[in-house]
Amino acid sequence: MGAQEHDFDLLVIGSGPSGQKAAIQAAKLGRRVAVIERRERVGGVSIHTGTIPSKTLREAVLELLKRRAIDVTASAPSNEEWEGAGAAYLRDRAARVVAQETAVVRDQLRRNRVSLVYGEARFVDPHTVEVVDGSHTPPRHSAAEIVIAVGTTPARPPDVDFDDPGVVDSDAILGHGSVPRTMTVVGGGIIGVEYASMFAALGARVTLVDQRDRLLPFADAEIVEALQYLLRRERVTFRLGEQVTGVTRSGEHVVTELASGKRIPADMVLFASGRQGATDSLDLEAAGLVADKRGRIEADDCGRTSVKHIYVVGDVAKGSPGLAATAFEQGRQAGLVASGQTARMVPELIPTGVYAIPEIGMVGRTEEELTDAAVPYVTGVARWSELARGLISGDEDGLLKLVVATEDRSLLGVHIIGTGAADLVHVGQALLGRPEGVDFLVSAVFNYPTFAESYKVAALDALNRMEVLGLLEPGENGEAAVTPQADEEREERVAEGAAGPA
Repeated sequence: MGAQEHDFDLLVIGSGPSGQKAAIQAAKLGRRVAVIERRERVGGVSIHTGTIPSKTLREAVLELLKRRAIDVTASAPSNEEWEGAGAAYLRDRAARVVAQETAVVRDQLRRNRVSLVYGEARFVDPHTVEVVDGSHTPPRHSAAEIVIAVGTTPARPPDVDFDDPGVVDSDAILGHGSVPRTMTVVGGGIIGVEYASMFAALGARVTLVDQRDRLLPFADAEIVEALQYLLRRERVTFRLGEQVTGVTRSGEHVVTELASGKRIPADMVLFASGRQGATDSLDLEAAGLVADKRGRIEADDCGRTSVKHIYVVGDVAKGSPGLAATAFEQGRQAGLVASGQTARMVPELIPTGVYAIPEIGMVGRTEEELTDAAVPYVTGVARWSELARGLISGDEDGLLKLVVATEDRSLLGVHIIGTGAADLVHVGQALLGRPEGVDFLVSAVFNYPTFAESYKVAALDALNRMEVLGLLEPGENGEAAVTPQADEEREERVAEGAAGPA
């Protein structure tokens, strides 16, 4: 079948972040594009059960906590009144944002003349997809190029009874009507940490269980240590290196049983221990593709699978970091390549945001990675308690760490915990790998008072450590510190650098 005989130039299965961007990018290049979406709503998991509602929930939690602090100084409501009003507020806020974001995505597809087809997609052959939509004869659509962007669903252990109202996954928890008094979270990845911190902030006593020995294994160890300290302060208990063997009902409680013999009773158990690619119904074999045991499909850096005209992007791509921001770019790149353009991903520049309370942002390499690779470096640290903005806002728990190459003073990594971390990390992202990037930060002028000026404080700290180690030429550090305030900061950092490790 020639390319001109196909119904579309590009067919995209899934309307989440990656599918949306693939479709719009190809449409802007003049391609005839259609998107197949299983439900009559666009945006995929990201908008409806994942990124958008969970981050809206977090923002609502922070607002409610501020309002609660004000109420406490006046006349605080009872716990029952607070939980009832709070739960309704959280649900309404999330529903409103989801509806608005869905309308935005739908309008973007319409303006770019992308056709929308609703129903369950499954391959008939490598170029043809049948759409099961309830009609007697399901329609079929063919395309020269196809993008698979079906996303993932929460992994559900087969021996766990998810029909029990006290057992939920990360999709179902968003519809829960109240804050449990006690809660067990199974999974110490991004999703588990985010929900554990949110419910702890609302007053639940949370126990977090993970079979690994540390939370967020991709993150900087010092940042993770700070996160655990702050969560323990909110009465979160950690059971790390523990294997869950079962979940049983015991009266009013759900009991999580561990291989070590421990039994943890709670009002609710949240399973957040991984996600599964939503590929079971696609009939991949008809397209010449195969998924791994987690439902993921192998692809190259541009999303191309072993079947050259079929691409896979977003969370369903094997090896994907599972971030909505990355999915957007993966989709755009696939849309370019499928339209005959060139594209290139830059993995080392991809930032990560963990929207826990407190927030985490990171980009580049960690100290552990550099140590294993025997790459010489120094660190520079700024703490929110040192910043006027931190003191003004009453937020003194944050920390920004720069990892700096001793050879050319370039930034190798930026690791942040605290207010605005996921936004602040982009300053470091723009400078990552740039020779003398730390010198730029020292000479730059940041608005005062802001959390962003932590970059200057941390950069001074790094240069002062290098000076103590004899790694700077005479006058280099002095030339960088051009203001009286910076000179005072430099003297303080020299004293700290001389006393602390490089």
